[in-house]
Amino acid sequence: MPELPEVEAARRAIETHCLGKKIKSSIVADDPKVIDGVSPSDFQASLLGKTIVAAHRKGKNMWLELDSPPFPSFQFGMAGALYIKGVAIAKYVRSAVNDTDEWPSKYSKLFMELEDGLELSFTDKRRFAKVRLLKDPKSVPPISELGPDALYELMPVDEFAESLSKKKIAIKALLLDQSYISGIGNWIADEVLYQSRIHPLQHSFSLSKESCETLHKCIKELILQVIEKALEVGADSSQFPSSWIFHSREKKPGKAFVDGKKIDFITAGGRTTAYVPELQKLTGKKTGKAPSRSTKQSSDKDENGDGEDEDELGSNKETTEKAKSKKGQKTSRGAAMKPPVKRSKESGSDDDGDDGEEKKTTKMSKTQKTKVETSQKKLKNSNTSAHLKKKAKK
Repeated sequence: MPELPEVEAARRAIETHCLGKKIKSSIVADDPKVIDGVSPSDFQASLLGKTIVAAHRKGKNMWLELDSPPFPSFQFGMAGALYIKGVAIAKYVRSAVNDTDEWPSKYSKLFMELEDGLELSFTDKRRFAKVRLLKDPKSVPPISELGPDALYELMPVDEFAESLSKKKIAIKALLLDQSYISGIGNWIADEVLYQSRIHPLQHSFSLSKESCETLHKCIKELILQVIEKALEVGADSSQFPSSWIFHSREKKPGKAFVDGKKIDFITAGGRTTAYVPELQKLTGKKTGKAPSRSTKQSSDKDENGDGEDEDELGSNKETTEKAKSKKGQKTSRGAAMKPPVKRSKESGSDDDGDDGEEKKTTKMSKTQKTKVETSQKKLKNSNTSAHLKKKAKK
């Protein structure tokens, strides 16, 4: 999946090669799943004769500023990629189009030819990307909903540490939450956590100040390093440092190693996650939970399979006990008409041996309850009488 460095590399390539040039012609695919909210003909007409003034990015979204609105914006999705003919742009493990493919590619969603003959194309094999035509991309979703950009707007380290101290969720899930920090995707989250020696399921609030500072530094430095390295080596990701966990993320479990240390794979933040158990220790009994559905992140589980923290567990136990108590006290009119529920010996009582009997009693009708009370009273009187007789004989 394209992440911040790849989108930033595309933005820089446009900034270097396309600014100040007019759009001579364009071809927009008839694909309403990708071309969002505008017809191909209207899109093409709005671009013709316009000059590219600037290229902007926030998180994993990019847009071109023209000399007048509206502006084309690109949400890269799973496999979106921007290509400029004859220009190397960073592409990682899953590139959208090979160098030997036809030009423009059959997967092209927006093709533009500039006045000097330069050609660029936005492609998407899997059709999860969105290409829009917007008057002000920053003022509408998805860009308006994004948190600070991980490269250009990352909060100061002290503010970052303070923010993490208030987040009761797993750190990997938090890094993937685009409303918290925008631009960090799955492999970059794994990489910065590995370089910081932080377990992906560690509570965000439980991180030490030192760990927060290391993580902050890794986010900033690693993203810059990826961009610069990608441009330096002609978009060849195999040239990235061998000490990165990046190179082994695609390998099968049991065959993935980094610096001789085993890489394990778990699910965190709803995504397959690579980490090194020997170096990334999970401290504390429980892990953080993932953000709610509104942040589009899945719940996390720790290595034992439960994602609740200690406070939540205590709260859940208390709630359960209260519910049991109320259940034993209240019997609706409908429930009173039902016969007692037969229970096995195993489920008939809890550790104290009283709960099962109490539940049986609450299921009894008033008549049955009266009979039981009468029988118990007779038995008590009988025992008392026998005791007195025995005492009199003595």
